[in-house]
Amino acid sequence: MLTSKNTDSLLARANFLLSDYWRLKDTIKSKAYLLTSKKQAQKYPFLKTAFYFYEGQYYTANNKKKAEDAYAVACAELVKYNNKDAKQLLAYSWFNYALVKRAEKGYEFLIDIILKKVIPLSESINDTERTSYYYTQLGTAFMYNAQFTKAETLFEKAILLVENKYPNSSTILLAYLSAASNYCYLIKTKQARAMLNRAAKILKPYPESIQYPLYYYNESMYYTSKQIPNRILENADKGMILAKAYNQKMLYQMLSFRKHEVYINSKQYDKSKDILLDLLSYGPLRSDENSRKSIYGQLAKTNANLGLMNEAYNWLVAYNKINDSLNDARLKEKINALEIKFRNVENQKKIEQLQIEKEKSILSAKNNRLTIWLLATVAAFLLIITFFTISYYKNKNKLITSNAMLEGEEKERTRVARDLHDGLGGMLSGVKIKLSGWAANRNSKTNDPELERIISQLDNSVKELRHIARNMMPESLLRFGLKTALKDLCESAITDDVSIDFQPYNLKNDLPSKIQFTIYRIIQELLSNAVRHANAKQIIVQCSQNEGTFFITVEDDGKGFDKRLLEEKQGMGMSNIRNRVNYLNGKLEILSDESQKGTTVNIELNVI
Repeated sequence: MLTSKNTDSLLARANFLLSDYWRLKDTIKSKAYLLTSKKQAQKYPFLKTAFYFYEGQYYTANNKKKAEDAYAVACAELVKYNNKDAKQLLAYSWFNYALVKRAEKGYEFLIDIILKKVIPLSESINDTERTSYYYTQLGTAFMYNAQFTKAETLFEKAILLVENKYPNSSTILLAYLSAASNYCYLIKTKQARAMLNRAAKILKPYPESIQYPLYYYNESMYYTSKQIPNRILENADKGMILAKAYNQKMLYQMLSFRKHEVYINSKQYDKSKDILLDLLSYGPLRSDENSRKSIYGQLAKTNANLGLMNEAYNWLVAYNKINDSLNDARLKEKINALEIKFRNVENQKKIEQLQIEKEKSILSAKNNRLTIWLLATVAAFLLIITFFTISYYKNKNKLITSNAMLEGEEKERTRVARDLHDGLGGMLSGVKIKLSGWAANRNSKTNDPELERIISQLDNSVKELRHIARNMMPESLLRFGLKTALKDLCESAITDDVSIDFQPYNLKNDLPSKIQFTIYRIIQELLSNAVRHANAKQIIVQCSQNEGTFFITVEDDGKGFDKRLLEEKQGMGMSNIRNRVNYLNGKLEILSDESQKGTTVNIELNVI
């Protein structure tokens, strides 16, 4: 059929697609089609440029550097064309370029490219299906950074875009599977199962689909959240066979680590070791230094668990060696980048010098004006520097004062709480005991209602005093740590009308006490606002920790409000929250609208 169309343009396009189809199944076939398409595209400028995108696709799984270079050329050249095909390919090129660079520049770079370049390009040509795909990838990036609530919103948006228009597409399939993963992290197993069932329905007519390994990985995640080890292993085995066949090395590694976790948790260290050695013998992973580093580290731990300390030591040495090598490579890249930048600056200086010499006779007449202009500029610059210096020190002093006030406030709370609980509370309890003893020893056998009422009031006063003391400095925070204290705080605020769902993830109790106190006060104030001001009936409190960053999300179904009011007039509660967030160099985001129901507060805190 292809040969009957005697045009190189159609043949080049067809061979692009054939190369892309075979790149994960047969790299030799894929390369052959790619080289053929390159020859056929020579007469057509757009197709010559499109070739670099498909070259990047081919190298993505085998040579990250060549893939990066090819995508960079595609991004630079495709912008010259203003047709729909070019914009679609440009969006895809930017997305793939960001994916390849993610290991070097991190998820922040990937998210920035998707938001500022990829999605706007895709939406400008009304490419609904591809836009849905990019929202899914954006949600995945947030999910991998433990921002599960944001990820859930993005996955819902991706599904909504294509569910009716493309109900059986690979795009909606990927959205279902990604949403299933996120629901597993949120411990919403019912919703996760629903997403997996929809995905399975799409895959059923295509038993050889390359998406099956991803499906099996997500199903193994589902059974991990349900704690059913045999089903985890069953799905991991199915997925590994297909991932190896389709050359999906990252999925193969992820599925293998699912099995590894099951064996580690059940203390079957021999089986765990076999899994890791199998990973190490797998060619595509063996050639990837980051994968080898991860496997070496796990082998060191597993051999230590088996008591094979010599082997554990050898694997640890191998891990450190490859880690040093990777760090050296990154350092060389940075040095090379700086060297290139320096050379460019030097060349620019030479050009500017030649230009100055060429125009020297013209500029001599303008020296006086230039001198005056330079003096004015320097004066203005000095004024600006002075202004910013004064502002900086004012803000710094303000921050120091604010921090000192917060620390002083917590110390005073602790002192007052201790005095109330141990001092006044003890005295009132003593009075109650003596009064009750006196009443019991009276000769009169009849009850004195007035005396009983006084004793009851005294008992209530002691309880209220201790409740105030706990609010000022909760005993559970001092004795058991942040997680238990927050759980107690949420449970204490639950009433017949208000339900609170506390969801902690990866919280550590080794944070300094003043940081734990600050986090506790922030959540205490947010709960108070939700109950007292928003009249909320349902509240979700999510807390998670990723290395040195602590994430807080509080959502309620109460009354929304106009955020502009916070700028005009700020109450003591919100002021306290902002001061404590600033104290930990954090970020505060409030999502609310008086025309809608509910408020969401997202906070990121630096706890290092």
